[in-house]
Amino acid sequence: MATTRTRGWGGPTASSAYLERFTLTERTLHWVHASAFFVLLGSGLVLYVPRLSAAVGRRPEVKSVHLWTAVAWAAAILVVVAFGDRRRLAATLREIDGFDEDDRLWLRRIPTRQGRFNAGQKLNVALTAAFALLFAVSGLLLWLGERDTRFRFDSTVVVHDALMWISLVVVAGHLYLALVYPATRHALRGITRGTVRRDWAEQHHPKWAAPRFERRQKRNP
Repeated sequence: MATTRTRGWGGPTASSAYLERFTLTERTLHWVHASAFFVLLGSGLVLYVPRLSAAVGRRPEVKSVHLWTAVAWAAAILVVVAFGDRRRLAATLREIDGFDEDDRLWLRRIPTRQGRFNAGQKLNVALTAAFALLFAVSGLLLWLGERDTRFRFDSTVVVHDALMWISLVVVAGHLYLALVYPATRHALRGITRGTVRRDWAEQHHPKWAAPRFERRQKRNP
């Protein structure tokens, strides 16, 4: 099997056995969000669950880690968007936003051709973005509420905590598909190395893979 090598900020140069699925910018954005999420989830659980809080102790330090990780996450996202491949990010956003008849059939468990993102992945991205926004807004209100009573709302803590538990379930499913389930496990290569096997892509994402391979064949007959 041929190897691949990554070149520049835009993405990898793939051999004929592989297709580029994610550029370096897209992968960086994913891992910035994922790494921050796990730190926030872990510190949030320590702050929320009494037994964990008692076992770990040092609540002020854990709270500081939680707060500054959120700040670093937001700053890192802005840096990646500002200095990364914005054109590719915009194209990816359009792909995710486009929900066609094939996607609706896929959600009804009717076999159909899928693009670079299947319908489930599109919904996951939309849900992740919505949760990130709600986490940021509710977290900011909690921080402000500690300093000014005008920003204290009974529902803020409920929303923030509910998001944590729902996210825990969603990420568990995401990890199962990425690390355990045989049919989708190869997708992890795409988000780590940028490329996926052509045969896997044609099986799971034929509407995206076939045109890309045809264009490559025309460029390199």
